[in-house]
Amino acid sequence: MLAINATFLGQFIVLLVLLFFVYKVVVPMLAVPIEERQRRISQGLAAADEGQQSLTKAQAQADAVIREARERASHILDQAQKRANEVVEQAKTQAGAEGARLVASAQQQIELEATRVRESLRRDVAGLAVSAASKVLEREIDPRTHAELLNKLATQI
Repeated sequence: MLAINATFLGQFIVLLVLLFFVYKVVVPMLAVPIEERQRRISQGLAAADEGQQSLTKAQAQADAVIREARERASHILDQAQKRANEVVEQAKTQAGAEGARLVASAQQQIELEATRVRESLRRDVAGLAVSAASKVLEREIDPRTHAELLNKLATQI
């Protein structure tokens, strides 16, 4: 059986004193670094959560900026295509107008050339008629005196 004697009581009292000493001296010395470490860990976890939230916000902002840049690029491409089409249409219009002007100018040149050839032909025919008439009459017709006759002949031709 268990006998309670002085040695046992002495050891029990020493154990109680040791526990009291550990509780009053050693535990507070260990508790301060443990609490400090817990505080730093909780601060680190809070900073990690805050960083994760910042990362999420930054990712959302980056996505928004990229989406906006794509929309702008699409808008710019649409405007460039529209402007290119306008330039092509304007060039076609100008080319058509230039072509019409060139055709009109060529037509006018043709008409002038035809008129000049007709007048030359009339003079030549009038000269031939005068020459033929002079041979027939065996005398030469004076163009000044018979201008009216020559004009009638030229208009008939």
